[in-house]
Amino acid sequence: MKSTFLKPLALAFGLTAASTAYAGSANIVDTAVSAGNFETLAAALTAAGLVETLQGEGPFTVFAPTDAAFAALPEGTVENLLKPENKDQLIAVLTYHVVPGKVMSSDVVTIDMAETVNGADVDVTVKGDKVMLNDAKVTAVDITASNGVIHVIDKVLLPES
Repeated sequence: MKSTFLKPLALAFGLTAASTAYAGSANIVDTAVSAGNFETLAAALTAAGLVETLQGEGPFTVFAPTDAAFAALPEGTVENLLKPENKDQLIAVLTYHVVPGKVMSSDVVTIDMAETVNGADVDVTVKGDKVMLNDAKVTAVDITASNGVIHVIDKVLLPES
C-alpha cells in the first residue's frame, strides 16, 4: 500500500514521500520496524518501555532518526542511554521526537514550533529547500501509519537539560 501522495509543500522543498509495505495499515512502531533503518530507535523504544504507547490509538507524529543518525552521536551515547539506570533520560530523549496529533508535511507552513510529548518545544524552520527540526533535516515525509505519521530526520533531537 502506498503512503499518501506528496503534499505540494513537500515537493517544493524537494522532500520525498517514503512508504513501506505496511504504511497506513500498521501502527507507527510496526511501520518503522518494517522500514529496516530504524533498528536503534526500535531498541531504544523497547528499553524505554514506549513500544506499547506508540502502538496505541494516537494519533502521534514521530520524527524518526535513522540508525545513521544514532550512529553520529558521540561514542558511547546510545549505549549509555540504553542502560536501565538511564531510563528516565532515554524517555526524555524519545518523547522529544513525538508530537501529539497527526502533523503532515503541509502543516509546516502554519507552524514555527511544536510542543513535544515531553513538554519541550521543537523549532520548525525552512532553510532554503530544507525543512529543519532544531538542527535536524527532515529527509522523508508523510509515512502514514494507522495511528499517525512518521517523518524521517537525519539527527537525533536532544532536549536541553
